[in-house]
Amino acid sequence: MTSNTWLPSHGRVGKRRAAAEIRRDAEFAAFTAGAAGRLLHTATLLTGDREQAERLLTATLARTYADWLRLRADDPYDQARAELVRRFACRPWWRRPRGGVLARLTAQERLVVTMRYFEGVAEEQTAAQLGLPTDRVRAIGARATATLRSRRYDPAGPAPRAADRTEGRPPSGRPQEPARTVAEARDRADRAARRAAEKVAP
Repeated sequence: MTSNTWLPSHGRVGKRRAAAEIRRDAEFAAFTAGAAGRLLHTATLLTGDREQAERLLTATLARTYADWLRLRADDPYDQARAELVRRFACRPWWRRPRGGVLARLTAQERLVVTMRYFEGVAEEQTAAQLGLPTDRVRAIGARATATLRSRRYDPAGPAPRAADRTEGRPPSGRPQEPARTVAEARDRADRAARRAAEKVAP
């Protein structure tokens, strides 16, 4: 006879919930170990600023962590990237990007170039995610590529140099590590979950 037999039903539920939380944390940690750096690079390309990129990534991972049990059945990276892109696209006009390696591009052009050339997302998928016709995405990509080539930088060519990847980083202070960003995202999701639970508690 197992020890669970002697536990009241709410005790067994509590143990199962704790085990599920531990499993979720382990799965999320494994995911972020491989994906956080890449997502941070994508966020930096979009925002042109390392500090803004870290804030964008923190918000994205907080949502990903909160929805992990639903997302893990699909491709968590695609879902996290979609959330990051959605949050960037919804930024108010006064927070539009100004610096970075894609400094000469508009926010929409940055989205298309980053997804198509740096993330390798197919044209049709990019169009669907951005809510644009495929031919519109193609035209935006062509215009952005022409702009970048006029500066002798081709997004479809070799990856940018390490120095270019950090362009737009704040001049002072040490850039935040992805692991720290992940921890902040997890704390943020936990706080949001506790607030939601308090609202529905009798």
